[in-house]
This record gives sequence, C-alpha cells and structure tokens, in this order.
Amino acid sequence: MKIYKKILGIAAFGLMPFASHAQLGAAKETFTRADSLRGNLTPLRTCYDINYYHLDVKFDIDNKFISGSNLFKFTATQDFTKLQFDLFSNLKVERVVYKGKDLPFTREFNAVFVTFPQTIKNGSKDEFTVFYSGNPTIAKRAPWDGGVEYNVDSLGHKWVSTACQGMGASVWWPNKDHQADEVDSALISISVPNGLKDVSNGRLREVTKLKDGYTKFDWFVGSPINNYDIEANIGDYAHYSETYQGEAGKLTLDFWPLSYNLAKAKKHWGDNVKPMLKAFEHWFGPYPFYKDGYKLVETHHLGMEHQSGVAYGNKYQNGYLGRDLSGTGWGLKWDFIVVHESGHEWFGNNITSKDLGDMWIHESFTNYSESLFVEDRFGKQAGLEYTHGNRMGIVNDRPILGPYNVNKEGSGDMYPKGGVMLNTIRTIINDDEKWRSILRGLNKTFYHQTVTYDDVVGYINKESGKDLSPVFDQYLKHTVLPILEFTTMKGQLMCRWISDVRKFNMPVKVRVKGGEYQFITPTPRFTPVNIQGANKDNIEVDLFNYYIGVLND
Repeated sequence: MKIYKKILGIAAFGLMPFASHAQLGAAKETFTRADSLRGNLTPLRTCYDINYYHLDVKFDIDNKFISGSNLFKFTATQDFTKLQFDLFSNLKVERVVYKGKDLPFTREFNAVFVTFPQTIKNGSKDEFTVFYSGNPTIAKRAPWDGGVEYNVDSLGHKWVSTACQGMGASVWWPNKDHQADEVDSALISISVPNGLKDVSNGRLREVTKLKDGYTKFDWFVGSPINNYDIEANIGDYAHYSETYQGEAGKLTLDFWPLSYNLAKAKKHWGDNVKPMLKAFEHWFGPYPFYKDGYKLVETHHLGMEHQSGVAYGNKYQNGYLGRDLSGTGWGLKWDFIVVHESGHEWFGNNITSKDLGDMWIHESFTNYSESLFVEDRFGKQAGLEYTHGNRMGIVNDRPILGPYNVNKEGSGDMYPKGGVMLNTIRTIINDDEKWRSILRGLNKTFYHQTVTYDDVVGYINKESGKDLSPVFDQYLKHTVLPILEFTTMKGQLMCRWISDVRKFNMPVKVRVKGGEYQFITPTPRFTPVNIQGANKDNIEVDLFNYYIGVLND
C-alpha cells in the first residue's frame, strides 16, 4: 500500500536524459543479523508448516498495553527439537507452553528460539502456545511506518487499529513472521473496553461480555492468510450488509464505518464497491475469499489490504485523498483506496510473494489493476491514459526487485513503473483476450498460494508463448530504462537496444509518420529497420505504451 513519491518521468524521442547504465548502478546496501533472522528461511523456520493460529489479545487502550496469547498448530516438515518464531523485542514473552509445561526459550533481536523436550517427528501435527504482553510499537505514520495506531474519532471515542506491512506482524503478536508460510486458517479474538467494537478479518463468530469491563469479539478466517493482513480495528462502529451476485455465487459484503459516517458510507461505498468487484472479477477471476466475505472497515490511516477486511481511510472522497495521481482526470472519478486496496485481494492476498523482495508481485499488478478498473468503467483508451499518466510518479532511483532473505522491499517504483511495465507486456502480447486469460490464470493457478519471481514470470511466458523474461528483468532488476537507438548506415535505417540485460530483444511498435504501427524486434546489435520508406527523420516509436528512451543519431 505504501504509495510512491512523485516526480516527472521522461522518455523523449531524440533525447537521452540519463546517465550511463554503469553510472546509475544501485548503491550496495548493508544488512544486519536482525535482518537475516527476520527475512531468511532457516531450518529453524522451514522445519514446521503453520496450519492454524488462535490469537487471543486484550487491548488496554488507556495504557497502550496489550496482553494475550497465540496458539500455534503446525505440521513438522522434518525431525527437529528447536524452532524459531518471531515477536518484537519490546514485547515480553511470558511463557511458551507445550503439553501443559513451560518450554525453555532464548531471544535474539526479534527472534525467539524454543527447544522441545523430545524430537518432533517429520509429518507429525503438534502445537504450542505463546503468552505475551507489553506496549507494542506505536505507529508513527501508518501504514508506511506501522504498528498499533491510537486515535480518537471526532466525537472523542477511542479508535485503534493495526497496520504492519513490511514491518511485520510480530510488531504486535507472536507468529512465524515470514510471507512464505501462510497459516491455513485462524481464529482472531480481540477483547476491547465495553462500548467499543472490534472488526477483524473473516466472519464474526461470537461476541462475549467479559467480567472485567471488556467485550471479546471472535473472528474466524477460513482461508489461508498472510501474517501482515491479520488486523484489529477498534472503535465506535456501525454496521450494514449487502450482497453481490458474483462469478462464484452470492458474495456477502459487510461495511463498518464509524457510527456518525453511516449515511455517508452507504452512498460513497455504494458507488464504488460493486463496480470494483465487477471489473476485477472480469479481469482476474472470482473474488478469492467468498468463504470469508468482503469487508470495508473505516480507519484513521489511509488504507491497507487486510484480507477480507480492507482498511479504508480516504475520507469518503474520490481520488487519492481528493487528488488524481495520474494527472489525467480519470483518477477523480472513483475512490482510489477502495479500488487499490481491494485489488490486493487478488494480487497480494490470493497470490502472495514468498519474499518481501518480490513485493512487486503485489504492488505492480495492483497498480495496474487501477487502469483495468478505469478501462472497465470508461473504455480502453481511458485506462491507457491513466497508466500513461502514472509515469509522473516514477523515480528510477533503484531496482524494483528487492534483495532476498533480509525482509527488504525494492523501490517504490514497483507501483507506477511496475504498472507501466505490465501495460508494455500487454502491448507486446497484442491480444487482449489472451492477456485477460493470463491474469485470470495467474489467480487460478496460484490460488491461495505463495509465489516467487520465477513462478509469475514463468507462467506469463508459458501462457503468452513469448519469452518475456528479458523485459521483466530489465524493468524490475535494473534502474535505467532500455534505450532504442537509431542510426543510418549506408543509407539504411538501423536500430539496436542499449540495456543492462544481455540479449534484450523486446518487440516494439514503430511507424513511419502518418502510417500504422507495426512491430520490430531489435537486438543489442544494429539490425535493419525493414519498414518501407523509414528514415531517422520520419520514424516514430509508440512512446505512449512503451516507457523507454530513444536515441536518434
């Protein structure tokens, strides 16, 4: 969700506003032992597969204090006697209980290592419970700098929520905090002061009045869910429900605005949610969580893609807090947060990257989903214009692909540049029905799964019948744009690609002025441009659909 900074991106014919590829290589980052403990899949994490959590937490809002437990049910993937789970070091592990007895444990940074009294055998199913308490990290600027967010609404009611993407769910509850292993299902029990409500993921199973002035809300998620999506939203909420007749049947829609925003929510969300579902089911396939339903929950922070409980804080207005990030006008005709964060139900929640370095799989596709929504509502040209306008947000500062195994995202260009890249892929495939079948196929093939770079790119290559790996590699693994160079040799117009990727051969659409676009396939070596009448003065490149540099000698 972490929306990108904005500058003017340039790809101008006849200009070369870049340094050399070598000069713009990304500075080497350094990482710590804590980064590796958080980001790496060591044998102490891969030895067990998480099946089920029961998170049971009480929020003492006045003291910004939480206490509770989490039950881990797992299947052993090998013989082991020791495993790692994760909990930020400012939160205290009170006990780790296994078969009624306390287990010994040690801590290193935010990692906790538990030793069992006997070998846990490969294939066996087992469980342990972690009891913990403390003052969790307070979000400084959720969702970008996350944790637990404490606020009051305009009537003075306490209003609390969690947002922890990137930072990690272990900022507020103990878990195996790595995207590669999604829990199969979860019970989320949140106890809050009487008079307030909690809204979490999935379906509300039970509300229990406790004896200590608290009320417990039990929410059950029946689908696999990544850790950072699990949420608590506490406030003076109203609730209303609708249904949507979708591709997989009747989908329940539940809406949780603050009580005094009920009328506003019914109108504004009514204008946006069902058109969004119609567009995304068309392009991506059925909503992936019919079992758990679709929810929107009002939050103080701008928004987060919390699975089956999308956090919404866009103040009931169109655009991104009333602005159009594309600068085209199309972005002011719909609510950015409803569309973008709900798009993550397909890319991010249904399909989840195994490593944070591959967050482009979440953000590039979801940025692109915005243009597909525009296309569904206002036509293909409008969607293309929206994508083109998003180039204003591209920085070209560092690679979109982040380093693996250290819990580190790549450049924020994964949003606008990633969306532009996917439009380029669509342009190259040159068959909109095939492109739609690829997007739907991704969600069907990798339904409720975690994936890698190679999984996604390999699938698109296979289904398109084209080797698009060099295109993905150039835009995701490198910073500088590929440059299409034209020159004249012995009266013949020639062209070649200048790029970081060896054997880069992206097909590109060009034309003689006034003529029809046609594809050519340059390589890193100068080759003839076999278009009748083409010369360096009349050749035009489709810079509307291709984000490249062009050099005309």
